[in-house]
Amino acid sequence: MKLPIFIADAFTARAFRGNPAAVCLLENELDEDMHQKIAREMNLSETAFIRKLHPTDNFIQKNMNSTLSFVTLSGELKARRAEDGIILDLPLYPAHPQNFHEVEDLIKTAIGNTLVQDVCYSSDTRKLLVRLSDTYNRSFLENLKVNTENLTQVENTGKVKGLILTLKGEPGGQTQAFDFYSRYFAPWVGVAEDPVTGSAHAVLSSYWSQQLGKKEMHAFQCSRRGGELGISLRPDGRVDIRGGAAVVLEGTLTA
Repeated sequence: MKLPIFIADAFTARAFRGNPAAVCLLENELDEDMHQKIAREMNLSETAFIRKLHPTDNFIQKNMNSTLSFVTLSGELKARRAEDGIILDLPLYPAHPQNFHEVEDLIKTAIGNTLVQDVCYSSDTRKLLVRLSDTYNRSFLENLKVNTENLTQVENTGKVKGLILTLKGEPGGQTQAFDFYSRYFAPWVGVAEDPVTGSAHAVLSSYWSQQLGKKEMHAFQCSRRGGELGISLRPDGRVDIRGGAAVVLEGTLTA
Protein backbone atom coordinates (compact mmCIF):
# COMPACT_ATOMS: atom_id res chain seq x y z
CA MET A 1 0.00 0.00 0.00
CA LYS A 2 1.43 3.34 -1.08
CA LEU A 3 -0.08 6.55 0.31
CA PRO A 4 0.69 10.18 -0.61
CA ILE A 5 1.92 12.02 2.46
CA PHE A 6 2.97 15.58 3.22
CA ILE A 7 4.46 17.45 6.16
CA ALA A 8 3.25 21.02 6.51
CA ASP A 9 4.31 23.67 9.01
CA ALA A 10 1.18 25.51 10.17
CA PHE A 11 0.79 29.01 11.67
CA THR A 12 3.86 30.23 9.84
CA ALA A 13 4.86 31.27 6.34
CA ARG A 14 8.39 29.90 6.76
CA ALA A 15 9.67 26.33 6.85
CA PHE A 16 10.87 24.84 10.14
CA ARG A 17 8.70 27.13 12.25
CA GLY A 18 5.12 26.86 13.47
CA ASN A 19 3.43 23.52 14.11
CA PRO A 20 4.60 20.57 11.96
CA ALA A 21 1.84 18.15 11.00
CA ALA A 22 1.61 15.16 8.68
CA VAL A 23 -1.21 14.94 6.14
CA CYS A 24 -1.98 11.57 4.58
CA LEU A 25 -4.30 11.18 1.56
CA LEU A 26 -6.45 8.03 1.57
CA GLU A 27 -8.22 6.46 -1.40
CA ASN A 28 -9.91 3.98 0.97
CA GLU A 29 -10.69 3.89 4.67
CA LEU A 30 -8.06 2.47 7.04
CA ASP A 31 -8.69 0.82 10.39
CA GLU A 32 -7.83 2.68 13.59
CA ASP A 33 -4.77 0.52 14.27
CA MET A 34 -3.21 1.55 10.95
CA HIS A 35 -4.02 5.22 11.67
CA GLN A 36 -2.12 4.95 14.94
CA LYS A 37 0.85 3.13 13.36
CA ILE A 38 1.22 5.81 10.70
CA ALA A 39 0.92 8.59 13.30
CA ARG A 40 3.61 6.96 15.47
CA GLU A 41 5.88 6.60 12.44
CA MET A 42 5.50 10.29 11.66
CA ASN A 43 6.35 11.12 15.30
CA LEU A 44 4.60 14.49 15.17
CA SER A 45 1.97 15.89 17.53
CA GLU A 46 -0.64 15.86 14.72
CA THR A 47 -1.30 13.54 11.79
CA ALA A 48 -4.37 14.21 9.64
CA PHE A 49 -5.97 11.63 7.35
CA ILE A 50 -7.97 12.97 4.40
CA ARG A 51 -10.30 10.42 2.82
CA LYS A 52 -12.50 10.66 -0.23
CA LEU A 53 -16.21 10.83 0.61
CA HIS A 54 -17.10 9.63 -2.88
CA PRO A 55 -15.12 7.29 -5.19
CA THR A 56 -15.31 9.86 -7.98
CA ASP A 57 -13.62 12.57 -5.89
CA ASN A 58 -10.24 13.63 -7.25
CA PHE A 59 -7.43 14.77 -4.95
CA ILE A 60 -5.75 16.51 -7.87
CA GLN A 61 -8.69 18.81 -8.60
CA LYS A 62 -8.96 21.94 -6.49
CA ASN A 63 -11.58 21.85 -3.78
CA MET A 64 -14.14 24.25 -5.21
CA ASN A 65 -15.49 25.45 -1.85
CA SER A 66 -11.99 25.36 -0.32
CA THR A 67 -13.29 23.73 2.90
CA LEU A 68 -12.29 20.48 4.59
CA SER A 69 -13.94 18.93 7.66
CA PHE A 70 -11.95 16.89 10.21
CA VAL A 71 -13.13 14.67 13.06
CA THR A 72 -10.82 15.27 16.05
CA LEU A 73 -10.75 14.45 19.76
CA SER A 74 -11.77 18.09 20.34
CA GLY A 75 -14.80 17.81 18.07
CA GLU A 76 -15.40 18.67 14.43
CA LEU A 77 -12.86 21.01 12.90
CA LYS A 78 -13.30 22.79 9.60
CA ALA A 79 -10.47 24.33 7.61
CA ARG A 80 -10.86 26.68 4.68
CA ARG A 81 -8.47 28.48 2.41
CA ALA A 82 -8.04 32.24 2.72
CA GLU A 83 -5.98 34.73 0.75
CA ASP A 84 -3.36 34.94 3.48
CA GLY A 85 -3.34 31.30 4.67
CA ILE A 86 -5.68 28.78 6.26
CA ILE A 87 -8.59 29.46 8.62
CA LEU A 88 -9.57 26.89 11.25
CA ASP A 89 -13.21 26.99 12.37
CA LEU A 90 -13.26 25.87 16.03
CA PRO A 91 -15.70 25.86 18.95
CA LEU A 92 -15.11 28.69 21.43
CA TYR A 93 -14.57 27.17 24.88
CA PRO A 94 -15.16 29.33 27.98
CA ALA A 95 -12.65 29.26 30.83
CA HIS A 96 -14.06 29.78 34.32
CA PRO A 97 -12.24 31.07 37.43
CA GLN A 98 -10.37 28.30 39.26
CA ASN A 99 -9.47 28.29 42.94
CA PHE A 100 -5.68 28.65 42.98
CA HIS A 101 -5.19 26.47 46.05
CA GLU A 102 -6.91 23.52 44.36
CA VAL A 103 -4.26 23.48 41.62
CA GLU A 104 -1.39 25.08 43.53
CA ASP A 105 0.73 21.91 43.61
CA LEU A 106 0.43 21.47 39.87
CA ILE A 107 1.28 25.10 39.10
CA LYS A 108 4.25 25.22 41.48
CA THR A 109 5.56 21.94 40.10
CA ALA A 110 5.44 23.43 36.61
CA ILE A 111 6.73 26.97 37.16
CA GLY A 112 7.94 27.20 40.76
CA ASN A 113 7.42 30.61 42.35
CA THR A 114 6.68 32.46 39.11
CA LEU A 115 4.07 35.13 39.85
CA VAL A 116 0.56 34.21 38.76
CA GLN A 117 -2.13 36.79 38.04
CA ASP A 118 -5.13 34.61 37.16
CA VAL A 119 -6.13 30.94 36.95
CA CYS A 120 -9.04 29.59 34.92
CA TYR A 121 -10.21 26.14 33.87
CA SER A 122 -11.99 24.87 30.76
CA SER A 123 -14.05 21.82 31.71
CA ASP A 124 -14.90 21.22 28.03
CA THR A 125 -11.24 20.68 27.10
CA ARG A 126 -9.75 19.90 30.54
CA LYS A 127 -7.20 22.66 30.01
CA LEU A 128 -5.88 24.77 32.88
CA LEU A 129 -5.15 28.37 31.88
CA VAL A 130 -2.54 30.14 34.02
CA ARG A 131 -2.02 33.83 33.33
CA LEU A 132 1.38 35.07 34.45
CA SER A 133 1.84 38.45 36.09
CA ASP A 134 1.66 41.50 33.83
CA THR A 135 5.07 42.46 35.22
CA TYR A 136 6.62 39.82 32.96
CA ASN A 137 7.33 40.26 29.25
CA ARG A 138 7.50 38.00 26.21
CA SER A 139 11.17 37.22 26.75
CA PHE A 140 10.42 35.93 30.24
CA LEU A 141 7.77 33.52 28.95
CA GLU A 142 9.99 32.33 26.11
CA ASN A 143 12.86 31.53 28.47
CA LEU A 144 10.81 30.14 31.36
CA LYS A 145 11.91 26.62 32.31
CA VAL A 146 8.77 24.52 32.75
CA ASN A 147 9.04 21.22 34.62
CA THR A 148 6.84 18.91 32.54
CA GLU A 149 8.54 15.70 33.67
CA ASN A 150 6.94 15.76 37.12
CA LEU A 151 3.52 17.13 36.18
CA THR A 152 1.97 13.71 35.62
CA GLN A 153 2.95 12.74 39.17
CA VAL A 154 0.84 15.54 40.69
CA GLU A 155 -2.55 14.28 41.83
CA ASN A 156 -5.36 16.02 39.94
CA THR A 157 -7.85 13.11 39.50
CA GLY A 158 -7.65 13.43 35.72
CA LYS A 159 -9.07 16.94 35.78
CA VAL A 160 -6.20 18.58 33.91
CA LYS A 161 -4.96 17.23 30.58
CA GLY A 162 -3.32 20.40 29.27
CA LEU A 163 -1.55 23.41 30.80
CA ILE A 164 -1.71 26.81 29.10
CA LEU A 165 0.68 29.54 30.24
CA THR A 166 -0.33 32.93 28.93
CA LEU A 167 0.74 36.54 29.19
CA LYS A 168 -0.77 39.85 28.17
CA GLY A 169 0.74 41.34 25.01
CA GLU A 170 2.90 44.41 24.73
CA PRO A 171 2.77 47.53 22.55
CA GLY A 172 4.41 46.98 19.17
CA GLY A 173 7.16 49.58 19.25
CA GLN A 174 9.68 48.50 16.65
CA THR A 175 8.28 44.97 16.52
CA GLN A 176 4.88 43.54 15.63
CA ALA A 177 2.27 43.95 18.37
CA PHE A 178 0.46 40.92 19.80
CA ASP A 179 -2.58 40.94 22.07
CA PHE A 180 -1.35 37.96 24.08
CA TYR A 181 1.35 35.29 24.24
CA SER A 182 1.15 31.65 25.28
CA ARG A 183 2.88 28.29 25.64
CA TYR A 184 1.12 24.91 25.88
CA PHE A 185 2.10 21.70 27.68
CA ALA A 186 0.32 18.32 27.68
CA PRO A 187 2.57 15.62 29.18
CA TRP A 188 -0.60 13.79 30.29
CA VAL A 189 -1.13 12.82 26.63
CA GLY A 190 2.53 12.46 25.72
CA VAL A 191 3.26 16.00 24.48
CA ALA A 192 5.82 17.79 26.65
CA GLU A 193 5.34 21.09 24.77
CA ASP A 194 3.33 21.66 21.62
CA PRO A 195 4.84 24.16 19.14
CA VAL A 196 1.54 25.86 18.21
CA THR A 197 -1.86 24.73 19.44
CA GLY A 198 -5.14 25.58 17.74
CA SER A 199 -7.29 23.90 20.42
CA ALA A 200 -5.59 25.87 23.21
CA HIS A 201 -6.45 29.09 21.39
CA ALA A 202 -10.11 28.07 21.38
CA VAL A 203 -9.81 28.59 25.17
CA LEU A 204 -7.38 31.52 25.04
CA SER A 205 -9.61 33.39 22.59
CA SER A 206 -12.55 33.25 24.99
CA TYR A 207 -10.45 34.37 27.97
CA TRP A 208 -8.58 37.23 26.31
CA SER A 209 -11.64 38.50 24.45
CA GLN A 210 -13.27 39.10 27.83
CA GLN A 211 -10.11 40.56 29.35
CA LEU A 212 -9.34 42.92 26.47
CA GLY A 213 -12.86 43.62 25.21
CA LYS A 214 -11.87 42.59 21.68
CA LYS A 215 -13.26 40.20 19.05
CA GLU A 216 -10.28 40.47 16.72
CA MET A 217 -6.87 39.59 18.14
CA HIS A 218 -3.33 38.72 17.12
CA ALA A 219 -1.55 36.05 19.15
CA PHE A 220 1.90 34.49 19.34
CA GLN A 221 2.76 31.09 20.82
CA CYS A 222 6.23 31.36 22.33
CA SER A 223 7.56 27.83 21.75
CA ARG A 224 11.03 27.29 20.32
CA ARG A 225 9.54 27.13 16.81
CA GLY A 226 7.03 29.93 17.43
CA GLY A 227 3.76 30.60 15.63
CA GLU A 228 1.47 33.51 14.80
CA LEU A 229 -2.32 33.27 14.93
CA GLY A 230 -5.03 35.67 13.84
CA ILE A 231 -8.23 35.33 15.88
CA SER A 232 -11.79 36.34 15.04
CA LEU A 233 -14.68 35.56 17.41
CA ARG A 234 -17.93 34.91 15.58
CA PRO A 235 -21.55 35.64 16.60
CA ASP A 236 -22.42 31.92 16.42
CA GLY A 237 -20.19 31.04 19.37
CA ARG A 238 -17.27 29.75 17.33
CA VAL A 239 -13.87 31.20 16.56
CA ASP A 240 -11.87 31.52 13.34
CA ILE A 241 -8.15 30.98 13.87
CA ARG A 242 -6.03 32.07 10.93
CA GLY A 243 -2.45 31.16 10.11
CA GLY A 244 -0.03 30.60 7.29
CA ALA A 245 1.22 27.20 6.10
CA ALA A 246 4.40 25.96 4.43
CA VAL A 247 4.70 22.47 2.89
CA VAL A 248 8.19 21.19 3.72
CA LEU A 249 7.99 17.57 2.60
CA GLU A 250 6.07 15.62 -0.03
CA GLY A 251 6.44 11.90 -0.59
CA THR A 252 4.96 8.40 -0.55
CA LEU A 253 4.37 6.24 2.51
CA THR A 254 4.74 2.50 1.94
CA ALA A 255 2.74 0.43 4.43
